[in-house]
Amino acid sequence: MGVEVGAQNARSRALAVLRIRSRALAVALLPAAVAVVLLVGGSTGHITGGSWPVTRLIVTVLAALVLLAAAGIALVVARARPAVSPTVPIAEASAPDLYRLVRDLADRLDVPPPSAIALTPDCDSWLEDRTHPAHGPPPPEHRDEIAGARGVGGGAGRPRRAPAAPVLVIGSPFLWWMRVGELRAVLAPVVAGTGPSAHPDIAAARRFVRGLDAAVAVTSEPARGPLVRTVLAGVGWVTRLLLRSCRGHAAEMERGVAAAAAERAQAVDYGLRIVAQEQVGLAYAGWDRLLTRVALPAWRMGRWPSRLDAGVVAALTELSRRDRLAEGFASRLGERPACDLLEEPGSVDEAASLLAARLFHGGPAEPGPDWAPVDWQEYPDEVVDRTWRTEAARLHRVLDALGVRHPTDPTQPDQGGPTLARVLDHLTAPATPAADDADLSVDRREAYGERDTGVSLNETEVEVAAEAEAEAEAEEEVGEDGEPVLGSERTAALAAGLSAELAREEAAAPAVASGPTGGAEQPGPDWSFWDDGMLPLFPLQPPRSGRELLADHVTAMVCCAAMDTAGAAPGLDWLDGPALLVDGVRAADLGPRVLTLVEDGDPEPLRDWLRHLGVRPEKPVRLV
Repeated sequence: MGVEVGAQNARSRALAVLRIRSRALAVALLPAAVAVVLLVGGSTGHITGGSWPVTRLIVTVLAALVLLAAAGIALVVARARPAVSPTVPIAEASAPDLYRLVRDLADRLDVPPPSAIALTPDCDSWLEDRTHPAHGPPPPEHRDEIAGARGVGGGAGRPRRAPAAPVLVIGSPFLWWMRVGELRAVLAPVVAGTGPSAHPDIAAARRFVRGLDAAVAVTSEPARGPLVRTVLAGVGWVTRLLLRSCRGHAAEMERGVAAAAAERAQAVDYGLRIVAQEQVGLAYAGWDRLLTRVALPAWRMGRWPSRLDAGVVAALTELSRRDRLAEGFASRLGERPACDLLEEPGSVDEAASLLAARLFHGGPAEPGPDWAPVDWQEYPDEVVDRTWRTEAARLHRVLDALGVRHPTDPTQPDQGGPTLARVLDHLTAPATPAADDADLSVDRREAYGERDTGVSLNETEVEVAAEAEAEAEAEEEVGEDGEPVLGSERTAALAAGLSAELAREEAAAPAVASGPTGGAEQPGPDWSFWDDGMLPLFPLQPPRSGRELLADHVTAMVCCAAMDTAGAAPGLDWLDGPALLVDGVRAADLGPRVLTLVEDGDPEPLRDWLRHLGVRPEKPVRLV
């Protein structure tokens, strides 16, 4: 019953969208209809004399202009290419078991199967319509994909009238983290959506809305001349008006489709789907952590991890060891993973990893000398070590540009090389006289009524004074941009210098390749469906502030000194990214000590940490 209610609601909303399309067509034809009446009336002698000839001429010209404008708008809407999600297409020959699973699922749900399967580097799954002519030719008549699995009738000469089923897009992390049964349960409501999508009214309404959306995107692109801009502005105004009129009905139509699909999927693995939804949330958390903490440092160094999906399994397994709430998830690893449904999971993982780097970081479309893949075994040396030494070298270049001298230690000969002591001395804030602190404490005791003067403030006044002082201190510690004020002017100048140096390096970087140059047939992203002029499409993090850059570079310098003078080694933490290993154990509590130095100019916590590990700040370190 719920399926019928949701489907009926979706169809009624689809009809409302189509009625808006019909009304727009009627408005465009109305002047032409009036002109025809006037012309016929004039030719038959019923409408003659007076001002009718002039009216007939004005209406005829107006009708011609309206028809010309309507034809132009219809042409733009018809030829505009709807947006398509960047994905990695999966042919049936490379994943026959996966296609068989989806085909069986469609049979159980009694819905048409998807026309193809594609993977996306995200924790989501959906159906995507790719029937627009700009998205490529129709599927071949020899059914090598799911489209012909149910034996759709029709000869080779029959015109292409029946709409093709949508493409099933699956999040690649699901295939590696979920088991086969869990994946089937998660895909059940998604595949069930092909049933309502096959209805002619819903399909027509979706095509109309997608065409309007694509036309709005076309009119928003920068034009060449003033005439073209004027024409596109008019087209954009009309398409936006139609899109606003359809927005509510289209949203309710999609809700009806989703409700019908969810209701239909209730009969398939309902209990397992509840458990699988927990895995969806866990996979999303692990994927986000892996991208921001592990993959992003590698991308910044011109390396892209080629097994990101396999890294999700390692990250979530590590989470299950640390978090007692996730203890039961590790026991699932003994079951068959969904990635076994692929013939070559390694190649698919590599293609999805390259696409993730393209979308989230804006990297090149294919590997090259400055954009090379890296395995997880090589990550500590190829990424962590190189990142730390590159940032330490950049830090000392900026210090050289600022004219900072090397420290002179009477007990050690002047090495003149890049040392951690040079950084610590430069960031250490000048000491304030103790007398000023004593006078300030006396003034504060007087303000709080703590001085024995015979007159004391009441408790309410003391609390008000304390709150006022706390607010004043907070305002002093936070700058106009919301960032904490750095320890001293020298620290601020160093942070600004790092930001400028990094900006110069990024500006001098070679241009990103716009697409692959060709090669052997192998799984890879379909670059022809989308424009790469706005990469990255989904940036993971905003640009780092000067304070964050300075803290990262100081941390890198500390790690380089620890590796060169205390026998530490670079490592990889699946949840936190680059890590410093001392005797095989991750060194902790470094970040807060570096922030204390950067923000307060106090080096003592960091010096205590260095003495505990046996790090010698006065020794030169090796840089890139």
